[in-house]
Amino acid sequence: MLGGAVAAAASVLAVAVPALTGSAQPAYALTKNPDGSINLKIHDFRDPESLEGDLATMGVPADITYLPLGKRCGNTRAPFVEGDQVHVDEGELSSKDPSVRAKTRQLLEKSPSFRAIRPKNGITIYPRFIEPGQIAMIEVMENPVEPSVERPGVAWEFSGRLTSGPVEPCQVVDDPSATEIGDATPPPGS
Repeated sequence: MLGGAVAAAASVLAVAVPALTGSAQPAYALTKNPDGSINLKIHDFRDPESLEGDLATMGVPADITYLPLGKRCGNTRAPFVEGDQVHVDEGELSSKDPSVRAKTRQLLEKSPSFRAIRPKNGITIYPRFIEPGQIAMIEVMENPVEPSVERPGVAWEFSGRLTSGPVEPCQVVDDPSATEIGDATPPPGS
């Protein structure tokens, strides 16, 4: 039994690289999982170029952009990959109806970008769903203020999608919806 545990541990590759020499904690950690996926945990929002380089050595061409929470890229930046343009109107996106939300989520989950880049244990990238010539474009927005009970909010959020490149620079615009945490009211009976 111990041999199996050792083999499983050996199949996980972790890459943690400090972005600045002498820093106490690395800016991020990359872990290659047994299923081939790559888990990205960001500890410090700095040096996206090193992260892009490390992902490239793991077989994932990537464009990483860090922004403060409340900002986003206002331009499309790069062409969508085929199958990614899901047609959902604003009403469906903001609907509180559980059946509409479930239908919308099902549509989004069928997109190539969702299969390749998911919000799981930080950000998980599935290289098997990234075709040759595609780039994982990830934008991460950081809240400089740690959310608390007195000041609830989002610590960070990200958007990720596949693109057929090339990726244009981000044109930063305001995103007033960034601090919305949704309805935090516990469901009845909880």
